[in-house]
Amino acid sequence: MRNPGRRGAVALGVTGLVVPLALTVGAAPAQAASCTTQTGPYQKQVEKFLGRPVDGRQSAADCKAIRAFQNKHGITPNIGYAGPVTWGVMDLMNKQKAVGKKPDKAGKCPVNKGRIACVNLTLQLSWIQDGSRLVYGPVPVRTGRKGYKTRTGLKKIYWRHIDHVSTLYNVPMPYSQFFDGGQAFHSVGLSVWNPPGSHGCVNMTPKDAKKYWSLLKKGDDVYVYGRKPGT
Repeated sequence: MRNPGRRGAVALGVTGLVVPLALTVGAAPAQAASCTTQTGPYQKQVEKFLGRPVDGRQSAADCKAIRAFQNKHGITPNIGYAGPVTWGVMDLMNKQKAVGKKPDKAGKCPVNKGRIACVNLTLQLSWIQDGSRLVYGPVPVRTGRKGYKTRTGLKKIYWRHIDHVSTLYNVPMPYSQFFDGGQAFHSVGLSVWNPPGSHGCVNMTPKDAKKYWSLLKKGDDVYVYGRKPGT
């Protein structure tokens, strides 16, 4: 493993590519990996999100639609149950969409630093601004889960490696831009809404990670704030 510089003592492989945690609070009844007939506590909300008839009762068609969503985003158990984890992902998506093109409306990210990459842990969003001008984003990201929080505060990109591979987890971390020890922006080959989160890195889609690579450089500021739901 190459030494990434002055902060490289921390292990670099922090992608969080792990098997998602099973539901615990409000979990569905234990079943085989097939469609459940059980109505979940968030049935109506999930039906509305998926464009299904909102009647609050589980149907075969509801279950099929819920399972498709769960499979797409790596939510387990994937039995079509409208539980808290599935609704939590949907609710986050709704909140992210509501932000529109004004991610720094509250003025939390510094505007006196020139080009800066901002990370809102609460909404799991990131964007790049130059002063107060929005340069790119906001885009959804996947940050550190409980026990592996993405650390908050003002940082700087100190090392970039386009083809980095984690020696800790033996997984690829394309377009890595390290800003705090082993924590970096990088792309992942799974949904950025996949629960419960990374091992501290800011996971991005390949498209967004590639764009960040083209827009940022060593020495650029990164500001991380807020708190990821569930951490």
